[in-house]
Amino acid sequence: MRRGILIGLWIAVAAALVGVTALWMMSRNQEGGIAGGQRLGADFTLVDEKGAPVTEEIFEGHPSAVFFGFTHCPDVCPTTLADMASWRDALGQKADDLNLVFVTVDPERDTPEVMADYVSAFGGGIRGITGEPDKVRAMLDDYHVFYRKVETEGGDYTMDHTASVFLLDEDGRLAGTINFNEDRDAALAKLQRLLDG
Repeated sequence: MRRGILIGLWIAVAAALVGVTALWMMSRNQEGGIAGGQRLGADFTLVDEKGAPVTEEIFEGHPSAVFFGFTHCPDVCPTTLADMASWRDALGQKADDLNLVFVTVDPERDTPEVMADYVSAFGGGIRGITGEPDKVRAMLDDYHVFYRKVETEGGDYTMDHTASVFLLDEDGRLAGTINFNEDRDAALAKLQRLLDG
């Protein structure tokens, strides 16, 4: 019963975050800001799930679908990564030109080893990014990602975070978003447009 209430609250929070993110994106677009064609984020140096160095160059040369979440997430994150794996399969060979990236908002727990186990559960093709907590938080702030630690019973915690997938063009510019639980056909149409340039 209590678990059901917590999951319901988590879904309500995620839905609210999607709305806030959408409003923020629209306002930025109207102002000619990030969604108006500028490169999203700033330089960073983190690591992938294999412990290999990763910089902002991961978002250059190929379009990217980027999701920010955490491996202890009960619902939104596994659902979204499963969706990303499904999109990859539906796109077929075109998916070879698309970077699928999962960036943690919980670097204290999400070590490269934890990230490797997590992303591998979705069939491969999704790259995990983590790193030193201060560097991860700087990257999240630069990319305008909402994240917040929420204490739970027993001294544990969960994370509130942006629930949308960011779509970046081959130059790292924000091209749009896919909302949590967005219709699959609509999501695939956005990805097709992204890949077609």
